[in-house]
Amino acid sequence: MLCEQFPQLEVVKAFNSPERFLSESKDLKFELCILDIQMPGLNGLQVARLLAGKLIIFTTAYKEYGADAFDLDAVDYVQKPIQKDRLHQAIQKAIARYNAKGQEREFVQLNTDKGKVLIYFDKLGFITTSETDSRDKIVFFIDGTSLILKNISFENLTKVLPSSQFCRINKKEMVSIKVVFAHTYNEITTSLTDAVGQPLNLSLTETYRQDFLKFANQHL
Repeated sequence: MLCEQFPQLEVVKAFNSPERFLSESKDLKFELCILDIQMPGLNGLQVARLLAGKLIIFTTAYKEYGADAFDLDAVDYVQKPIQKDRLHQAIQKAIARYNAKGQEREFVQLNTDKGKVLIYFDKLGFITTSETDSRDKIVFFIDGTSLILKNISFENLTKVLPSSQFCRINKKEMVSIKVVFAHTYNEITTSLTDAVGQPLNLSLTETYRQDFLKFANQHL
């Protein structure tokens, strides 16, 4: 009812079950989600982690979740009982961030083994699944350095990396168009080098072949 009092917002739908929301969210068009934190089944922090690319405002009666909300890059953290003026302030922040998203971004901030790091798209070569923990991904940069991305899926990476620059090529890897030198039916040769100084080759599998070919034909 509070949200409907703000003309800047259109309430798409409200849920009292996080599981039902997640099951239906893929069919809903929305930019902002206002989430409670303590809910039955899944808590708001868990739900927010599954909503990559969406703006989040948390509402809760508990102060101790503030640091977790910050780590998730939430727009704001509004304590209950919710006051209209305070919610309006949070919504204004969300609108400002939404407008900023319309501008072409050059980087994304992700959790890594070294803490939160800004990953610049033009510096990134390819991403592969960690052999020690499949939930983690290893980012290899054009300059030969690397970072471990903590607990992120390729589905979420696809949402935060520009599709004009990055493409999934097999179950375990994504590649930047900047490092694609040549390709065959089942292999991509990159401008990067492997451990012995030879051109690094990556596997192109059937599931991702057609998407990669369309991707490559737009650039090569």
